[in-house]
Amino acid sequence: MSIKEELLSRSESKCELCSSVDNLSVYEVVPSNGSVEQSILVCSTCKEQLQDSSKMDTNHWHCLNDTMWSEHSAVQVVAYRVLKSIAYEGWPQDLLDSLYLEDDVQIWADTTENNLNEVVVKDSNGVTLQAGDSVTVIKDLDVKGASFTAKRGTVVKGISLNGVEGQIEGRVNGTKIVLLSKFLKKS
Repeated sequence: MSIKEELLSRSESKCELCSSVDNLSVYEVVPSNGSVEQSILVCSTCKEQLQDSSKMDTNHWHCLNDTMWSEHSAVQVVAYRVLKSIAYEGWPQDLLDSLYLEDDVQIWADTTENNLNEVVVKDSNGVTLQAGDSVTVIKDLDVKGASFTAKRGTVVKGISLNGVEGQIEGRVNGTKIVLLSKFLKKS
């Protein structure tokens, strides 16, 4: 039996992320050895967004509320990575906070994320930001999913890179949030 046939059987011929039955194909969860255990079945909508983050529609990913509890590690890894990449929306961070991954699955989920930290993130002046830098907010920013505004002039110390171009993570008012680097300048 081919990998696609095994995945069709495992998933009951549905996308393992959003349950769509249209245009299903195999998606290898990198790093992968090409096995069924390291692949998932996805619809064209999910695949397009997984392969091109500029086409990410955060509303589409509400389906991960159920998907992240899959018994299949590859599905858990993809759910974790997508939620991590859109955590700035607020609701995905709540899901991430409740998600538990076995140690080996967590390592797999973080493997590519660590490699993604090689993405170059620049502040509003074009200065490259590194993990651990301090930045200053240059515009009042409403924080989605929280009841406060990150005020202009706020210094965010010890930032971390989340592997997404144009974004960093940092603590403002004691809350870890994702900030768009175009609204920041290196301190």
